[in-house]
Amino acid sequence: MANQDPLVVFTPSGKRGRFPVGTPVLTAARQLGVDLDSVCGGRGICSKCQITPSYGEFSKHGVTAKEGALSEWNAVEARYDEKRGLKPGRRLGCQAKVQGDIVIDVPPESQVHRQVVRKAASARVIEMDPATRLYYIEVDEPDMHTPTGDLERVARALRDQWEIEQVTCAFPVLTQLQPVLRKGKWAITVALHRTDASATPQIIAAWPGLHETGLYGLAIDLGSTTVAAHLTNLETGEVVASSGIMNPQIRFGEDLMSRVSYAMMNPGGDMEMTRAVREAINTLAEEIAREAGIATSLILETVFVCNPVMHHLLLGIDPVELGQAPFALATSNHLNLTARDLELTALPASAQIYLLPCIAGHVGADAAAVALSEEPGKSDDLVLIVDVGTNAEILLGNTTRVLACSSPTGPAFEGAQISSGQRAAPGAIEAIRIDPVTKEPRFRVIGCDKWSDEDGFWDETAATGITGICGSGIIEAVAELRIAGLLDPSGLIGSATQTGTDRCFAEGRTNAYLIHDATAEGGPRITVTQGDIRAIQLAKSALYAGARLLMDEMGVDVVDRVVLAGAFGAHISAKHAMVLGMIPDVPLDKVSSAGNAAGTGARIALCNLAARAEIERTVRRITKVETAIEPRFQEHFVAANAIPHATDPFPELGKVVTLPVVGFNTQGDGSDGGRVRRRKRG
Repeated sequence: MANQDPLVVFTPSGKRGRFPVGTPVLTAARQLGVDLDSVCGGRGICSKCQITPSYGEFSKHGVTAKEGALSEWNAVEARYDEKRGLKPGRRLGCQAKVQGDIVIDVPPESQVHRQVVRKAASARVIEMDPATRLYYIEVDEPDMHTPTGDLERVARALRDQWEIEQVTCAFPVLTQLQPVLRKGKWAITVALHRTDASATPQIIAAWPGLHETGLYGLAIDLGSTTVAAHLTNLETGEVVASSGIMNPQIRFGEDLMSRVSYAMMNPGGDMEMTRAVREAINTLAEEIAREAGIATSLILETVFVCNPVMHHLLLGIDPVELGQAPFALATSNHLNLTARDLELTALPASAQIYLLPCIAGHVGADAAAVALSEEPGKSDDLVLIVDVGTNAEILLGNTTRVLACSSPTGPAFEGAQISSGQRAAPGAIEAIRIDPVTKEPRFRVIGCDKWSDEDGFWDETAATGITGICGSGIIEAVAELRIAGLLDPSGLIGSATQTGTDRCFAEGRTNAYLIHDATAEGGPRITVTQGDIRAIQLAKSALYAGARLLMDEMGVDVVDRVVLAGAFGAHISAKHAMVLGMIPDVPLDKVSSAGNAAGTGARIALCNLAARAEIERTVRRITKVETAIEPRFQEHFVAANAIPHATDPFPELGKVVTLPVVGFNTQGDGSDGGRVRRRKRG
């Protein structure tokens, strides 16, 4: 083992391989098929191949990365940094050479195929009652005979002209108040913020004269994989821009417990992750403001929703207590902070930050935001709301009671831990259908509306190529394999002889299914392997078990309807989710998508002060069910490993889909025609 070549792990793709000492990072990335850009041929001119190495113990990856795992900073990098500047911690992939085991993050701007953060704002009518409002006032000039300060005369003008009896002033605004008053010739516009309906308003911004260029806020869904933001006009409620980026903390671990583990094993690791996510939020704020054509100085409020681990890391709180029972939060209450408190330097120092309350240990402010958006406590029928990410948030309730839990689904639903998996980006397979008779696949990729068997598909995808399969694609692929009789209920892929198609081929002692082979043109070979099936089984079993546990607590065996929230809900058909057994059996017309419900909840809280008070009351009435210590969770998990389920007959699904009765064993499957005929186009 001692003479093994160094192990290189790339995030967010999760691709890994061993390379001889001295191999340039760019070369390693190219050999593994990692999406790392370069247009100068590795000469250190274009800077497209910037990477961020991470050091420390990464239990998730089985890697301990020590200082010196990459070659030292060289003259080419120093010259580039002097002329154009490199962000702290960044290296040029063409110059940095592998010296030891290392984890390397490829930031979004270094990827050829940029991540598509599919969390667009959902259309929603929101009653406008913002916490921050604009007031134009005309202020008395100073008078030697009436020696009062400028702030006191501003307060008097607000009382006389707007009947606002008292105000306070944020310190950063106070330092600029005098020049603003004089520039406006004693007429100014102030932004007043209230933390609640009865609070004394605070001046958080001031402009000379009549301010007419708008007032904006950010609703941010801070997920463990992606950070999505909606820039919202606080006067009209209009979403003027939506944008998202990958959460850079992925390099410390794809799932939440891996990040908690990183903090435990690496002194200062928690602050390292805090800095990374705050820098990402600053970058996102600047990008979204630039997209909307506004100055970041006009963004005076931000509402955050996030799971408890992200909540703590955003605040700079070590999440160690969330890694062990009883999973104690530092605080579960809502928080009112400022941009200065969180070092969000892209925003004005006095910009207001509101974090929704968390429900409990691993059910966070994102679940509270879903509850605010979807209002399960006001539903006459029993509704199950599932918000799937790396950590699933599940709500079950009606007017009598609302229950909540989280379930550790892991990153497989987002394309990670999948052999041909990738994040959602142009060229990724996002939907697939397999003909039950011919066993031939057809698919659709992100960036093209046509299916692969339609005229013009290959021309329209020539630029991006077919690069891999994302989360929605792998979910549909597994379900389609089951519908086509290529996969048995236990999750085994049949051999070519058993299935009658050489699309199924031997891979070691198991079988795999070929979706697309472009190796003849130098492209990838995209398959679904037995390991991929297992990863999806584990993820979907955790999801179903969490939902079933809430149903047990509610004393029911069926629910009336299911709401799929998040990017998952918007891009997966109800039928495929049901075939896979991700959710309990209900009529397919009772399964709906809520879009990015957590982001919608954040927007509601951003635009409506009363809604904040409502969700603060609501979370206290939600009952948390702890999956980690509930013995029935394991029972439900094991039964849910079957596709769709070992004991639940799924009668509603049976009305629309007849699943083939097949059974494949693992013996003798690999030697009887596992070779696959090469196809020119998948």
